[in-house]
Amino acid sequence: MQAKRFCCLILCLTAILSTARADEKRPNILYIMSDDHAAHAIGAYQSRLAVLNPTPTLDRLASEGILLKNVFCTNSICTPSRATLMTGQYSHVNGVTTLNGAIGPEQQHLAKLIKSAGYETAMIGKWHLKKEPAAFDFYTVLPGQGSYFNPVFRVRGPLPWPKNEFRTGGYDSKHSSDVITDLSLKWLKNRKQKEKPFFLMHHFKAPHDNFENAERYDWLYQDVVIPEPDSLWHRKQHGPLDQALYGTSIGPRNQRRNMGHHMFVDPLLSSEQYTREAYQRYLKKYLRCVRGVDDNIQRLVEHLKQTGELDNTIIIYTADQGFMLGEHDYIDKRWMYEESLRMPFIVRYPKWIKANSKNENIINNVDFAPTLLEMAGVEKPEFMQGRSFLPVLKGEEAPADWPEATYYRYWMHMTHHDNPAHYGIRTKNYKLIFFYGLPLDAPGALKTPTTPHWELYDLRKDPHEMQNVIADPAYQDVLEKLKGQLKKLKAQTGDTDERYPELQALGNAS
Repeated sequence: MQAKRFCCLILCLTAILSTARADEKRPNILYIMSDDHAAHAIGAYQSRLAVLNPTPTLDRLASEGILLKNVFCTNSICTPSRATLMTGQYSHVNGVTTLNGAIGPEQQHLAKLIKSAGYETAMIGKWHLKKEPAAFDFYTVLPGQGSYFNPVFRVRGPLPWPKNEFRTGGYDSKHSSDVITDLSLKWLKNRKQKEKPFFLMHHFKAPHDNFENAERYDWLYQDVVIPEPDSLWHRKQHGPLDQALYGTSIGPRNQRRNMGHHMFVDPLLSSEQYTREAYQRYLKKYLRCVRGVDDNIQRLVEHLKQTGELDNTIIIYTADQGFMLGEHDYIDKRWMYEESLRMPFIVRYPKWIKANSKNENIINNVDFAPTLLEMAGVEKPEFMQGRSFLPVLKGEEAPADWPEATYYRYWMHMTHHDNPAHYGIRTKNYKLIFFYGLPLDAPGALKTPTTPHWELYDLRKDPHEMQNVIADPAYQDVLEKLKGQLKKLKAQTGDTDERYPELQALGNAS
């Protein structure tokens, strides 16, 4: 009788331990990143574009998880942003300050550390870091920007990188968003280490310019007038005081490069007609690419649902930076202005995250790698400069010492879109930017300097950055305080002006 009771006890303990192990099953991590998808082009962020219902899938993920409102880029351009993701370091530390940079396997820390924790890892889609993504178990990546239709991919193979390639295609042209999703679904279905959780980085090319959508979206928004930002027409006192305005434009303001050129707008139209036509064509093409991204995310969600993995998979959606969609008559990114600086960030994982949550803590993309590592049960290495915001995702109060400001720096002076090199600080209430206008040693930056200037915006009264109050006497105390905070933040990140005598001289003179 005692032996029977003992066996029953053993069976009960075994069942309890098995249940505990099942409950402790580590989550899969699906990290989805698009290229240039601005937060204000996602319905859940409730911008002027929300009435168009541009992202029903992402909106649903946000309603089932958490939407972060104040996530910011530290260098709003593709290659540096992706390097920060892989290293957990600012551009001046990881060495990738411009589009000319690269990250080799030895610096692919995120992939290496998550793999060492027992995850099967894959990188599929836009890589844009030039060197082989060899730290991943599996990769299939676009060369550089890649093509929107029938794209070529680089894979691991018998020849040295980057010579192993294949082209996708068919009777009808295949769109990159569809193909990248096909590849991710194939890997998920056929992966070799299914006893392990997966870490999949699924990176869309879209909606990067030149905004080529799949044919099925050609008539989407055809008869719709896309809402315009007021600042497209009324710039007020945005930008430098008493200087020419920089940056490529929607309308004809920038004769060298504007969206009318890209959209083949009739140059004989009046300035107003030209601007309006360029804006409508631009936004429709952009939002059609966005819908392609959204629909393909739905395909990934459906697969996880069908395989029973949906609620055991952390789904993250973000972009490599923000994007200007006509605000202040700007196109592209690079600026420290809000629409370019802010990154979308949505996470769904019911086991940790309460549905329909929102958070407004200041976070930047240096924090992404530490957060992903903590999700996988990996301790952040000392060389990573960010910190995990997983407690914030779980609904906990941010630690008392959580940063109240974020640092930004754009290095690629005047290249491609006429943006002067600049750095700055963004707090909850203010933004201070120093356009130092020097190429310094940034690879690919244009050599001709621009006139240095400062810009200050009161985000409480002026969230759309319409009034540069740098010269307003009422803000001089605020200005001096922010300059002190900026200097301290630069020292904390290791990006001090002392490394560049000409920059230090400018800073001391201003």
